[in-house]
Amino acid sequence: MLNMKKTFALIGITGVLAVAAGNGFAKDTKWEKHHPRREQVNNRLDNQNDRIKSEVKEGDMTKTQAAKLRKQDRQIRKEEKSMASQNGGHITKQEQKTLNQQENHVSKEIGK
Repeated sequence: MLNMKKTFALIGITGVLAVAAGNGFAKDTKWEKHHPRREQVNNRLDNQNDRIKSEVKEGDMTKTQAAKLRKQDRQIRKEEKSMASQNGGHITKQEQKTLNQQENHVSKEIGK
């Protein structure tokens, strides 16, 4: 009976450790969306989308202009995902810089 209790305790501990280890590995998947550089790029894209909505709502931008800018932002987001998938879920500082330069171009078009 004592050996059986030890066996169940060992199985329980092993299970907890396996879950904890699995959670640690999950952070290193190719889709680590909350990596700081990825998060910065994607937050900017979200912000730009909000600015575009606001411009259309205020009548300062046509729906056609907004669609063009959203298409450019979707392309940047697609490129960001592609870069991250080739880099273990991260983007490099240079990739972040490149994406930010592309976002700067779109940003300048908002509010013209």
